[in-house]
Amino acid sequence: MLTLTAAPTLFRQCHSRRRRRHRFTLAAADNNFPSFLPKQVEQIKDPFARKLATRIQRLPVGFSDNSIMSSCVKPLVQSKQNPVVLLHGFDSSCLEWRYTFPLLEEAGLETWVVDVLGWGFSNLERLPPCDVESKREHFYQLWKSYIKRPMTLVGPSLGAAVAVDFAVNHPEAVENLILLDASVYAEGTGNLAKLPRAAAYAGVSLLKSFPLRLYTTFLAFKGVSFSTSLDWTNIGRLHCLYPWWEDATVNFMISGGYNVSGQIEQVKQKTLIIWGEDDQIISNKLAVRLHCELPNAIIRQIPECGHLPHVEKPDSVARLILQFMKDCCRKEDQFVPM
Repeated sequence: MLTLTAAPTLFRQCHSRRRRRHRFTLAAADNNFPSFLPKQVEQIKDPFARKLATRIQRLPVGFSDNSIMSSCVKPLVQSKQNPVVLLHGFDSSCLEWRYTFPLLEEAGLETWVVDVLGWGFSNLERLPPCDVESKREHFYQLWKSYIKRPMTLVGPSLGAAVAVDFAVNHPEAVENLILLDASVYAEGTGNLAKLPRAAAYAGVSLLKSFPLRLYTTFLAFKGVSFSTSLDWTNIGRLHCLYPWWEDATVNFMISGGYNVSGQIEQVKQKTLIIWGEDDQIISNKLAVRLHCELPNAIIRQIPECGHLPHVEKPDSVARLILQFMKDCCRKEDQFVPM
């Protein structure tokens, strides 16, 4: 197991340039939020979240006899290398990638950020099923319609379960996997799936509450200031303000959720496991277990980092992703038939 022992400096200059640039561009960009975002997006202070929010689009995706206007961030350019597609964690959105996505894009990777069905900023006014099978099928239809090439699929937290499930069921669509602080050993939603609907709605209402979200933010990150935690909580619950959010979340909860532990050994793709050493939500002992069970995996740990490295340590995560992609390309080049 390799642990990063020094603070990365690869993207420090990029960060500095981008921060200076934001001082000039964000004033104009602030007035260009997509009209479908909740109006509370105006209250977000984080310049990177605000910038990424201006790039969110809705694309029509044929699904369940309907077309769902599905939210994502599209790449600005197409490269010869197969794309990287970023998922988010449980009950979150593409804004999770506000810090790491620009670094990957500036490094030249063709990078998508996709909202998982039932979460994020898609239009679910005509509510579809939001169980595991529906999330998988919706993502497949989006990939088939727009991405169209084998991808390196990146999943943090529960997004890792989404990625594993998708890679096993649609191996033709996934070239490599990258899993961050992976939540892949939970037995779905457990007893929550057996709750009466009224109790399920009460629990989901609590899940949306600001105090609970703020507490989760404190658990997820190491050494983040109170003011930053307040803003990150607003970012993390922005999608919960849609009128269909409760119905979609209850639908997922009572469906049983993700239970992918039995699929791990079926993963054939080369996999990079990234883990925050100070994760207070999922023990890094499970990182070692996952490394042992995946047939073709490498593992890297990030010191002084909590549950969401791509938010807390974006430089480290971007550097690891870029090195992984470089290594994969180098091995592919070695086996090109003459």
